[in-house]
Amino acid sequence: MELEVTGAVWYWRGPSPYHFVTVPDDAAERIGEVAGLVSYGWGVIPVTARCGGATFTTSLFPKDGGYAVPLKAAVRRAEGIELDDVVTLRLEIAGP
Repeated sequence: MELEVTGAVWYWRGPSPYHFVTVPDDAAERIGEVAGLVSYGWGVIPVTARCGGATFTTSLFPKDGGYAVPLKAAVRRAEGIELDDVVTLRLEIAGP
């Protein structure tokens, strides 16, 4: 499954602080349809993501009934992404 999602970058200040982009509801519903087949536990779903010219592997995290995409610091630096920037990500979820 391949999806294109757009959202604002936000920061989570928890015990392991990180920057994320929330997956919009319509895309989250599509992901939810295959989640049971592709999750490796706790609802976490491995993906290959592309942002601008950067391609990276990460995992979608379940959040508030949807999903959040973590943005690695190296990707943010390479693409000049700052907090509150609106970015477009291409997500590829491999099937079983």
